[in-house]
Amino acid sequence: MKFIVLLHNFKRSKMKKIGILVTAIVFLTMSFVSPVKKKLKVDVQNSTIVWKGYKPTGSHTGTINLASGSLVLEGATLIGGSFIVDMATIEDSEDNKRLEGHLRSADFFEIEKYAFSKFEITNSNTNDGKSFITGNMTIKDVTKEISFEGTISESDSTITLISETFQINRADFNVKFKSKTFFNDLKEKYINDEFDMQVTIVAQK
Repeated sequence: MKFIVLLHNFKRSKMKKIGILVTAIVFLTMSFVSPVKKKLKVDVQNSTIVWKGYKPTGSHTGTINLASGSLVLEGATLIGGSFIVDMATIEDSEDNKRLEGHLRSADFFEIEKYAFSKFEITNSNTNDGKSFITGNMTIKDVTKEISFEGTISESDSTITLISETFQINRADFNVKFKSKTFFNDLKEKYINDEFDMQVTIVAQK
């Protein structure tokens, strides 16, 4: 009888150790599991792109809309995404129709031939709450790498990326009108090659 009790206790002890070992393995395995990757659709109605162009006599500011887009996250970390910009929606904040028509013409973005522009994130990292984002910008079928800083915030239903103001050099994309890169006799009648851009991207969970 004593032997049976000892055997029973031995089995219980062994099973307990096995249980502890299984639990440890489960926790160890979970610690190596990658965060879930998810692709979120951009809410184009609530996302904004603001631009500002300069010339010696002043500046113009306006907006342009996204046609579509997505953000790719791994856990809470932004790892990718892409955005399609509808170039026909470019507008001036003062409703200057002449300027809007000129920006859409062959002098600038030639929207009849190049209806959309695109930005695709290739790298993103976060440091001290700031996100540093690099990607490929395509305008008029020319692709260049650009980088900008921003912040990413999260609510119950959305992920929002807000960039700081950054600059794009239009000459890199063959936007030549009154550009000192292409013409050396403009004197003070030039338009700056660099223009400002600020984006707010809202994606639905």
